[in-house]
Amino acid sequence: MNLESVMQELEALSKERLKKMYISNGACEPLFGVATGAMKPIAKKIKMDQPLAEQLYATGNYDAMYFAGIIADPKAMTEDDFERWIDGAYFYMLSDYVVAVTLAETDIAQQVADKWITSGDELRMSAGWSCYCWLLGSRPDSEFSEGKLEGMLETVQKTIHNSPERTKSAMNNFLYTVGVSYLPLHDQAVETAKAVGPVEIKRDKKKNSILLAADSIQKAVDKGQLGFKRKYVRC
Repeated sequence: MNLESVMQELEALSKERLKKMYISNGACEPLFGVATGAMKPIAKKIKMDQPLAEQLYATGNYDAMYFAGIIADPKAMTEDDFERWIDGAYFYMLSDYVVAVTLAETDIAQQVADKWITSGDELRMSAGWSCYCWLLGSRPDSEFSEGKLEGMLETVQKTIHNSPERTKSAMNNFLYTVGVSYLPLHDQAVETAKAVGPVEIKRDKKKNSILLAADSIQKAVDKGQLGFKRKYVRC
């Protein structure tokens, strides 16, 4: 399949209701409004195709950019490629659910995420913290430095309340993910989450939301999800 045929297939799957929902979350034109599950049959035909993924991402169309993440070959991407992708990720559904997810399937994931976390740029920081969530939720505990993650928990405790809104949300998710998916620091994540307390996320044109990582960790424990690891990062 080429760029034109994929764009036609995506457009045929458009739903006005989804388009409105994506726009309310921060997406901009151009976009079609395609359910992510509806993309799977096209992805099965293509499997992985990095050149096509690059063409799709470059369109600036939200649905095409999302689909690019599904068919990308992460191991073929360099740090410069990820920098280009994060530059194009103009809202959190791209930074956290396309770029961070794709990065999480590479060997350079931690080094790139570390840079983004200290960048001072809201969506880069959000993508960096989110990438660690995808990594911790899918890779063996032995792949991580316990000391490094301890330091990251301390950073969250000290800076979360003064961080940009999307970064706050990703940091809160990091707290939850360490508490549930990284067993060596479960207790410390719980203590940190309690120390952090409620995290208020301000939203444009929507009601503010309150996140409570300690409660979320406890709910996961009650459901027997401690130590949870997913088989695949990408859908």
